[in-house]
Amino acid sequence: MAKIIPFKAVRPSADKVGLVTCRTYDDYNSAELAAWLSYNPYSFLHVIHPAFANAQKITIDKRFKSVSHKYQDFKDEQILIKEETPVFYLYEIQTKSNLFSGIIAGTSVEDYKNNVIKKHEDTLQFRVELIKDYMKYTDFNAEPVLITYPDSVEINTYISLRKKSKPLYEFATTTKEKHTLWKIDTQSEIDWLQNHFEKIPNLYIADGHHRSSAAELLLDENKDAKNENLKYFMSFLIAESNVKIYEFNRIVRDLNGFTKDDFIEKITQHFNIENKNQELWKPQNKYEFGMYLDGNFYALFYKQENIHKSQHFGIENLDAQILYDTILHPLLGLEDLRNDERIDYVSGKQSISIIKNLIDEGEFKVGFMLYPSDISEIKALADNNLIMPPKSTYIEPKFRSGLVVYEL
Repeated sequence: MAKIIPFKAVRPSADKVGLVTCRTYDDYNSAELAAWLSYNPYSFLHVIHPAFANAQKITIDKRFKSVSHKYQDFKDEQILIKEETPVFYLYEIQTKSNLFSGIIAGTSVEDYKNNVIKKHEDTLQFRVELIKDYMKYTDFNAEPVLITYPDSVEINTYISLRKKSKPLYEFATTTKEKHTLWKIDTQSEIDWLQNHFEKIPNLYIADGHHRSSAAELLLDENKDAKNENLKYFMSFLIAESNVKIYEFNRIVRDLNGFTKDDFIEKITQHFNIENKNQELWKPQNKYEFGMYLDGNFYALFYKQENIHKSQHFGIENLDAQILYDTILHPLLGLEDLRNDERIDYVSGKQSISIIKNLIDEGEFKVGFMLYPSDISEIKALADNNLIMPPKSTYIEPKFRSGLVVYEL
């Protein structure tokens, strides 16, 4: 049974919401960041990236405290306002090609500990510690964990009907997305949603494994504190059919000493290869891989005799793992996919012409295109306590930072 709670959220004032919210900090290059900080005094980037003189000399705790002070300034100036009572939100994101709808709520750290909320990605301990310290010093979290749940006719119907009511916010962004937020504050609706989510046996983390793990660590360090807010973390709950999963393609800087012909010959041990020449070819099905090498695209078809026949889906049949087990590790000598500087990643949202250009420019030698995983694979791995290889999925939707803030 999954437990969700309403909470006293902090959100932008209605007249400034389009100016306050921003993409995740890491999405901005240095020029974009400088422009937003210079020309938009209301951007939440001022909170999460406060200006420093000699910033490199500032300790982490002082930096995080400065974030906290700037956050308080935004509240004092009524740029951000706090709800008087605990609420849920219904949130819709409309992009050029997709429409995402879900519920913003608090989810239970205890459910996370007990595997009611399931995970499919490993975490880096130093990053978990960093996020935990961030939350400890700032006392807030502005980016929810993206969580999926099995499709529910009742919840889907409720969302469709609720969207017909007047929204709290409706605004567009410079990335040509439309964002709409409805406040759910009546006790009857809150009770109804809680009761329906209690009928759901498991929730699945789609994006935000480090944030949820950091919330667990923060609670563990404050077990004796009588702070109910620490027992929950903010999540954006969305039906699994409404999640969009892209692949992460791989580009590698060298062939680990192989000539082109020798490398291709080695690959034929596990794959049937078809030269696509200049066709911008990408996989159409599972067990298919694209490769760009020395000016040509190749289609790699994993040989059927190599597919592990099993009653249950295992990590060995995941396309990202197959590529690692057959090429990246044994041939190219790559072991640590998170930290090895010889490999980089390009999300499947981007055109494969980007991979072609990077290799043609000479910085990289070979690129591999994968077929995206689907939600059933992710769930099967999570149900069996298995972990995907790093950078296996790029999942949407992405939340606007500063739209809804959970205070600790």
